[in-house]
Amino acid sequence: MAARKPGLVILDRDGVINHDSPDYIKSAREWRPIPGSLEAIARLTHGDCRVAVATNQSGLARGLFDYAALFAMHDKMTRMVAELGGRIDGIFFCPHTPQDGCACRKPAPGLLRQIGQRLQMDLAGVPMIGDSAKDVQAARAAGARSVLVRTGNGQAALQELGENAVNLPVYDDLAAAVDAILAGTL
Repeated sequence: MAARKPGLVILDRDGVINHDSPDYIKSAREWRPIPGSLEAIARLTHGDCRVAVATNQSGLARGLFDYAALFAMHDKMTRMVAELGGRIDGIFFCPHTPQDGCACRKPAPGLLRQIGQRLQMDLAGVPMIGDSAKDVQAARAAGARSVLVRTGNGQAALQELGENAVNLPVYDDLAAAVDAILAGTL
């Protein structure tokens, strides 16, 4: 018997939806989707799943870009998803550096909890698809279901997690993870 499709899927942004960079993604021009990722979000929408994005954006606090640049990136992303018939129900971001010690920066569960509160959804078992150990840790701390993709920092995350990656669903990319969600196997 196939698993029931979730009502919500939470996605990390950089390395999951779009190409990442060690120099940060600082503008809408630099923001480039990973092939198949936007189509995957549209397929979630068509499958009656709500989609939220949870992303650390310390480039704001570091002065690498401003809020206008971040919102331009998010506008580009949501517009491109909408052109494919999809929808992103909310984008939640942490503007802090790791040294700030906030509750919203992953691996803390604050962003995910904000999503649950804002969308009035229980996070128990909700897939949170990321490409880093921080994403996995945040999902686990929030009671969501951790899912890792190999794009972005996914390969490095597998090594970092070591034995903590046991029983962690791992997919090549967002499109493959969404295939599993919609097939009811994740």
